[in-house]
Amino acid sequence: MADQTLDAKGLKCPQPALRVQMLSMKMKAGEVLEVIADCATFEKDIRDFCVRTKKVLLSMKDEPGGAKRCQIRM
Repeated sequence: MADQTLDAKGLKCPQPALRVQMLSMKMKAGEVLEVIADCATFEKDIRDFCVRTKKVLLSMKDEPGGAKRCQIRM
């Protein structure tokens, strides 16, 4: 279960990843952020973000309409 959810559908890259980064600074260690986005590079951007910031990507799933839903442990 996510502690916070970010709906970034309709935002152009790199906006979803930038919003994830901004939210991550406000969240506590161990909290889970769920993000839904439909930009073309979202999955790569989030995987790169998690490696760079040492966050844990818990899941990445395809959603109807070409969107992706992921969960990140902060």
